[in-house]
Amino acid sequence: MIAAITPILALLISISLLLMGNGLQGTLLPVRASIESFSALDIGILGSAYFLGFAAGCVYGPYIVRRVGHIRTFTAMATIASCAVLVHAFVLSPLVWWLLRAATGVCFAVLYMVIESWLNEKSSNENRGMVFSIYTIINLTVVTFGQMMLVLDEPTNFILFSVASILVSLAAVPVALQKSAEPAPIESVRIDFRGLFKTSPVGVIGCLGVGLTNGAFWALAPVYARGESDAVATVAIFMSVVVIAGAVGQWPLGRMSDRMDRRRVIVLASGGALCAGVLMVFLDPVEDVLLLPAAFAYGLFAFPLYSLCVAHTNDFAEKTRYVEVACGLLLVYAVGAVIGPVVASLFMNFLGAGGLFAYSSTVHVCIILYAVHRLRSREVLPAEEHIAFAEAMRMAGMVSSVDSQTHAETGDKTP
Repeated sequence: MIAAITPILALLISISLLLMGNGLQGTLLPVRASIESFSALDIGILGSAYFLGFAAGCVYGPYIVRRVGHIRTFTAMATIASCAVLVHAFVLSPLVWWLLRAATGVCFAVLYMVIESWLNEKSSNENRGMVFSIYTIINLTVVTFGQMMLVLDEPTNFILFSVASILVSLAAVPVALQKSAEPAPIESVRIDFRGLFKTSPVGVIGCLGVGLTNGAFWALAPVYARGESDAVATVAIFMSVVVIAGAVGQWPLGRMSDRMDRRRVIVLASGGALCAGVLMVFLDPVEDVLLLPAAFAYGLFAFPLYSLCVAHTNDFAEKTRYVEVACGLLLVYAVGAVIGPVVASLFMNFLGAGGLFAYSSTVHVCIILYAVHRLRSREVLPAEEHIAFAEAMRMAGMVSSVDSQTHAETGDKTP
């Protein structure tokens, strides 16, 4: 394990600092926006803008990396993202914040691309699974730490913005100073979305649904948890519980999906998220003792859904198309994450803070109905033909280069 970590230690330190800063600002901005009386729609667009920028970064990031290299790209993107955090504190305007979040989305998409291609380059077939498992653990852990930093000061003060900016800026230092050679240039991948849907309708619709719900959650859950009070600690704890639960849920649901039709597990996970979401519609985020158990249940079932959908799609994809599938499903997720916060904010305008989970419950019902329909339409794939769930999780986490053009290369199986 030590031998596998040593060549990527500097990169892992950069990842920790970067994601800690991103976790802090991802929770801080909706809370500050709520305090500044931004409307639910304004905050929803804020979340959509981030994922719109993220999608753009997935498409155009490879050209930047190929032009100036991994290290210069990482340094430039970290610098821009760090500056964007500070400008939020200077200009309290929804329009300016939307533009800043879009720019941040571009930066982080490219940063993830550099990080994960570098990890892939520095790992071998023998230790790649362990390397990406460590990466996933660090990802979830430091994001949680970043969210908990919200309690260090009042969101109305400048300190939290400066802390987030400092963390993102420091992330560039280990990468800039390391001696190891840069990875090979990122290759473009063309995606055939029609062929992707033919390969796995449930996988594509599921990833779209997860984007619709998770995008809305990241944008608006801090507003829900804050309620009508200034209980910042409640927001930090609520968000952290959901993230931790999402990490916990990956293993049992993944192992279960390796032993049975993954569509049934997708239905099960969507059903669990549905029940938890319906419960949270009626809870008081500040005073109800059932909030954190419900939040844990929601994260436990809702967050592993993306990995389940990717694994299900890869069951029916040719091995040579795994990267294409990962890129395509990531962009499908991003499309959902652009739309989700805006629609969820409209639910909140009519139903109050609980409208967020009324919206997510509606989406999970749609995922369940479609998956059940496909179960009745197509035969079950034998469990022995499944790919390993760990592999699907690794591919789901990788941000690969994407060519905006598509080509007609389809699989021959339709689940």
